[in-house]
Amino acid sequence: MTSRSTRRLTSPIPARDWQHHIPGLLTRDIRIIAPLDHFNDADPRTIEVYARVVATPDGTRRPYLLFLQGGPGCESPRPTLSDPGFPGWLSRALKDYQLVLLDQRGTGLSSPVSEPVGSAADQAEYLTHLRADEIVEDCEDIRRLLGVDQWAALGQSFGGFTMLRYLSVHAESLSAGYFTGGLSAVGRHADEVYAATYATMAAKSEQYYRRFPGDREAMSELLELAQAGGVHTPNGDLVSAGRVRSLGHLLGASGGAEKLHYLLEREPTSRGFRYDLAEMLPFGGRNALYAVVHESSYADGCTTAWSASRMLPESFRADPTLLTGEHLMPEWFEEDSSLRAWKDTAEIVANHPWPTLYDADALRTVQVPCAAAVYFNDAYVPLQFSMETAALIPGMHPWVTSQYEHNGSNASGGGVLDRLIGLARGELAR
Repeated sequence: MTSRSTRRLTSPIPARDWQHHIPGLLTRDIRIIAPLDHFNDADPRTIEVYARVVATPDGTRRPYLLFLQGGPGCESPRPTLSDPGFPGWLSRALKDYQLVLLDQRGTGLSSPVSEPVGSAADQAEYLTHLRADEIVEDCEDIRRLLGVDQWAALGQSFGGFTMLRYLSVHAESLSAGYFTGGLSAVGRHADEVYAATYATMAAKSEQYYRRFPGDREAMSELLELAQAGGVHTPNGDLVSAGRVRSLGHLLGASGGAEKLHYLLEREPTSRGFRYDLAEMLPFGGRNALYAVVHESSYADGCTTAWSASRMLPESFRADPTLLTGEHLMPEWFEEDSSLRAWKDTAEIVANHPWPTLYDADALRTVQVPCAAAVYFNDAYVPLQFSMETAALIPGMHPWVTSQYEHNGSNASGGGVLDRLIGLARGELAR
């Protein structure tokens, strides 16, 4: 599971001097030229990888904290200290660290993938090099460029999956690991993960309708309208009943239930409803990569073959008001005009035999101090598998909480990260 020992890399693009264009923050840019395939010396292809280093004016000598973004297929946040600040954990992190905000390969300013190039087969092959295994090798290149032996890492959701890979192959490079909703299943098939997330979404749906009793009827009417072809986005795309159900992904974040409720208050034919609906639907065209490679994030040595679609339970088929979450359906690549160009590529990716990402034996030897926020009702990362993974890592301090949803790291305003830092340092009881 390790990359070649003789590297073809690294052609660094020199880091810019510290900049002052964000009030209260100093930033500088790092760009490197990295192999597209870190594991194949014979492949001459390269990509550019970008990261932004962020510090407070008095914190430029603090140790580094690498941030690994959720997704997959989403760039790192663009930071600001304006009230209330973004991301929500930024101020807390900068008290102890200077941040390295990585745009994972294929996103942001890292040779972004925006439109398909070449044949569907060629594009799909390219996308197989954008997973966590390659991202970790990019991280190692940047760490070496910064001239440090170790750094800490914070992984949100898919970023935590990436950090599990990091611990599997380069644990010696990490001084600490903080996971927020990112302890993925190790050695499990994607089918098992999606079966568990459907069970969670069924419970969340019922909880939502108990909170807003009139919304079950409103959702049923909206689904009927969608089935009849009467729901569409501002650009004219028809929104199927299956896509309407995917609004359940909102229930996986703090404040999401309220957003869904307020949407259902609106008349479905109104301009406001159409625009709000388009913004709230998951797997949109702004980050098409998120849709195309999404299921691969749960492929620890398997072919997913549209796992979320295949694992849809009979109870969901019988009751359309049970809402789905981060469950991608293949027909959406035809229904959504912003995804249509990716349809054939997505089909190839769905049937790709993915190699293993994690090494359970290696994880059992990890002594890196780690702490993880495990959200009890997480709609995306099942509790039971997170706890199985936590038990593998000797240096792990799991914190199971129902206080926050999957976006707790941001929603807590730094409270979650503060607790994880304390746990990893042994300053708090488990």
